[in-house]
Amino acid sequence: MRDNPLLLQTFEWHTPSHPPPPDQTSSQRSHYALVTRLLPSLANLGVSSLWLPPGCKANSPSGNGYDCYDLWDLGEFDQKYARSTKWGSREELGRLMDCAGREGVECVWDAVLNHKTAGDGTEVVWGVEVDREDRRVEICAPKKIEAWLRYEFPGREREEMKYSGMKWHAAHFNGTDWDQRGQKNAIFKLIDDPATYPKPTHQQQQSSGTNAGLSGIRARLAAKFRPDTPARRPGRDWAQDVDDEHGNYDYLMFSNIDHSHPAVRQDLMSWARWMVESTGVSGFRLDAVQHFSYNFTRDWVKEVQNVSRKTRGKDAFVVGEIWTGEVRRITKWLDVVGQGTYAYDSPLLYNFSRISEDVRKGSKNADLRTIVRDSLLESRPDAAVTLVTNHDTQPGQSSFTPMLAETKVLWYAFILLREKGFPCVFWGDLYGTQGPEAEPPACLVSDGKGGQKSLLVQLIMCRRLFAYGKQKDYWDAMSCIAWTRAGVRDKPGSGCVVVISIGETAAKEEGGNWTGKSIPFGSPGEVYVDVLRRGFKDEGDMEGVRIDESGVGFFPCRGLSSAVYVRRDAEGLERFPVAFELNAGAL
Repeated sequence: MRDNPLLLQTFEWHTPSHPPPPDQTSSQRSHYALVTRLLPSLANLGVSSLWLPPGCKANSPSGNGYDCYDLWDLGEFDQKYARSTKWGSREELGRLMDCAGREGVECVWDAVLNHKTAGDGTEVVWGVEVDREDRRVEICAPKKIEAWLRYEFPGREREEMKYSGMKWHAAHFNGTDWDQRGQKNAIFKLIDDPATYPKPTHQQQQSSGTNAGLSGIRARLAAKFRPDTPARRPGRDWAQDVDDEHGNYDYLMFSNIDHSHPAVRQDLMSWARWMVESTGVSGFRLDAVQHFSYNFTRDWVKEVQNVSRKTRGKDAFVVGEIWTGEVRRITKWLDVVGQGTYAYDSPLLYNFSRISEDVRKGSKNADLRTIVRDSLLESRPDAAVTLVTNHDTQPGQSSFTPMLAETKVLWYAFILLREKGFPCVFWGDLYGTQGPEAEPPACLVSDGKGGQKSLLVQLIMCRRLFAYGKQKDYWDAMSCIAWTRAGVRDKPGSGCVVVISIGETAAKEEGGNWTGKSIPFGSPGEVYVDVLRRGFKDEGDMEGVRIDESGVGFFPCRGLSSAVYVRRDAEGLERFPVAFELNAGAL
């Protein structure tokens, strides 16, 4: 990867796409085609890796891919009412990958290995309902259910089961959410014939009865603090090496894959090899990793790394998704999987939200000095993929995380210009989101000339040009913190002073509310200018910050904003303000 790597998530939940019809292989209006057109400008800006959507065949033509049906169909086979996926055809994916290779940009595939959905037929299997708040607790007697667990893949079957001969059946799953026979939605754990294995013990039945009458937080507290642990039913069960939220968090949704089944393991390992060898992906984003076997994941990542070294001569980039405010749950997964694997720093994102909400409410508790408290960046900085928001936390989503729009420029300055952490920029923050709660691009400001510019774009370029060298923090105030990057010799013009402030803003006619830091930096007589203010109407009023005889400068920052200071003669400064087309659909 390049110096100061940067990952861009190339989609949001409501990203529109118009893939080619079944009798065609290309469309100028597909999302793959759009990303291909955007690639040169993204690479020039400083994007080194693209997080591609889960482009496997989904439940429906409009499915984003998290409703995965066939991992081996990347938009090549006519099944589930379409040949292409929502994002485009297999051929368009190939052109995108070729373009990325020419631009020196790597591609990270969003892999959904936890579940399948939209089975082609039903099968009768033994199952038992479990408590939603504690999945270890059975709340009914075992019974036969009819579940959509037969996956025939007719599109690939018409081509002699191209790529993989495996058809999936009930034996390859350990849970589901729908009983066709009983017309009931519930969490069903699939079990062996109860005539072969003993029924749950009296202890488990008691636990079931105790918990079944509770709901919400009361049930969770009861499961957490009761002294007895529900006895496990012998035989087929949930994976035990998963997160322990809800007692056992193996089950998430749809048809839950049993990763202990030999045929399942073999097929998923083969798919990993095929993806690296045939598509050219350089890494994987693993969806919902706390919901399937950690030991399987370790073995799967080992397979990925082996084939990546043979094919590309280097390790693949692998990052796991775990939504939690407890960093211990993330480090536990990292410790089991190992092999240089990364994880998204969801606790850091929640810290951004917490401080943002304090600012919005005018709380005196708003404290920038707590920004990394209990985060992955604090405990495992070399494993942290840092982010401000994504498709799960955007407005309208089930994991929506509130964030004051004006604070995003602070959080992006933080993840993009710090020494540690692998930053990820959200498509919706760069280009805007669509859907019922659509939002414009983040970090937009008036240029004072009747137009707007994106401070996020400027910050990304700052990362590419200036954010190098040893870091020193100046975190001595609740409302304003700063850090310096000393620069490196092989990056002319590198080095910067970054200040972020949640100080109250003031009326425009008052000139804004300014805070700042006195910081030793550079050499006496040097002058530093705020890159983010270049291109403003009042830029001419800026004399810059002159370093005094003692080597100290006072670096101001407008309230509820960020400032990035570099030497007035720094190489690359002439590129600011960076011109960038924010209307992706215009390209």
